[in-house]
Amino acid sequence: MKLSQELLNNLIEITSNSAIACYPYIGKNEKILADKAATDVMRDQLNKLDINGKVVIGEGELDEAPMLYIGEILGNGNGPEIDIAVDPVEGTNFVAKNLPGSMSVLAVAEKDCLINAPETYMYKIVTGNHIPRGSLDIDFTVEKNINIYSEISKKKNSDITVCILDRPRHKEIIKELKRLNVNIKFITDGDVSGALLVSDKKFNVDIFMGIGGGPEGVIVAAALDSLNCNFQGRFLFKTAEDKNRAYKMGIKDLSKKYEINEIVKGESIFCATGITSGDLMNGVIKENNKFITETIITHNKSGLKLVKKEVSLT
Repeated sequence: MKLSQELLNNLIEITSNSAIACYPYIGKNEKILADKAATDVMRDQLNKLDINGKVVIGEGELDEAPMLYIGEILGNGNGPEIDIAVDPVEGTNFVAKNLPGSMSVLAVAEKDCLINAPETYMYKIVTGNHIPRGSLDIDFTVEKNINIYSEISKKKNSDITVCILDRPRHKEIIKELKRLNVNIKFITDGDVSGALLVSDKKFNVDIFMGIGGGPEGVIVAAALDSLNCNFQGRFLFKTAEDKNRAYKMGIKDLSKKYEINEIVKGESIFCATGITSGDLMNGVIKENNKFITETIITHNKSGLKLVKKEVSLT
């Protein structure tokens, strides 16, 4: 195993501490300060690790520091070469307004095993591991995908739930889902956590679909890969600048449809700690002289774990 147990433990520590750094800003309408607090902790602690890491999924370009930027080198250089995907605060609005579902996220993989995704949108469709890979397709109509899912799962349309971002761009998809009598779970932000809801039947979400962030698509693919779930996506490029950036990142076919094994290759780890409580896990809790956090960590060589961590105040 190239990605060690020690690295797994370190990532749990880092996302947990990044989430705790946001705690003072929960419900304070200060999403920028919350993001900066989490980013500062994440950068500092990643730089102390025995890794030679490179950010391939970040929050912007070099001139947008102090955010963790694409191409930034992290670690002390004394360890394995790894790709790093970061989202110190997934759902900054959730933190600012004390709404459920924000989390601090990291994903890592062996060098050159995470696709280098540009800051653009991606159309995605995600299902759980009970659906054979390739059954649903982003090029199918909404109706065809729902019919296929219904046939495979033996569910009526009225028993199927689709999770989708509540955005004007999804007007036609939502209209079609309503026509088909499908249940809709709307989310306002956080399409990483939204997509992860297909991973367990207890969340009662059958399909995640629609247009969200491209970098977020790569991050969630790292988690879904460990859980044998299905993910398909296509980047959407609106401007010449978007297309040029993609070419520079090595994306030659701008209309390519990506399967999960083309987004995440080799060994990978996904780690997310709750900041505010949501469907996936509890948020940061302050209890007497300690913080309590919950973390989901997936490793495609060893499976899924939910870790509860206590951090004493100093």
